[in-house]
Amino acid sequence: MKFSKSRFNLSWCGLLLCCWATLVISTLYTVQADTLPSASGSYADLGGGVIKDNATGLVWQQDTAPGTYTWQQAIEYCENLILGGYDDWRLPTIKELSTLVDSGVSLSSQNYNPTIDATFFPDTRPDFYWSLTAFAGNLVKAWTVDFFSGSDANPAALNCGD
Repeated sequence: MKFSKSRFNLSWCGLLLCCWATLVISTLYTVQADTLPSASGSYADLGGGVIKDNATGLVWQQDTAPGTYTWQQAIEYCENLILGGYDDWRLPTIKELSTLVDSGVSLSSQNYNPTIDATFFPDTRPDFYWSLTAFAGNLVKAWTVDFFSGSDANPAALNCGD
């Protein structure tokens, strides 16, 4: 799959994966956000389209949500998602989303595999995915993870094109 240069301009919207965590886990990672483990490769398929990361305790939507979204649409999609018996999904924080990056995936100009464990997340595209974390320096942007490069240094316009 080849990417056009339009992938990098401000007219794109982000893709998304939603996550679910119990209040205890969510609170723990809010307080100790810098201590989240990196991609562990220790996942469990819970069935019903959900994957559990055994290292973080987070439960993830296995497939990429259909289409592209503004940041607010991404938040609403996750809040309204019912999947795998869970009805309290949310958009992950930048720290949480970054834990899915698999730095073991080699990058080259010919390699368009996403930097994620494709065994458990086969539908993930090598592209930008929204996080819940707003960009502190500019309140009309939010952080994304680029699963092409594995980078989380990509603040994007909330309304796609702003």
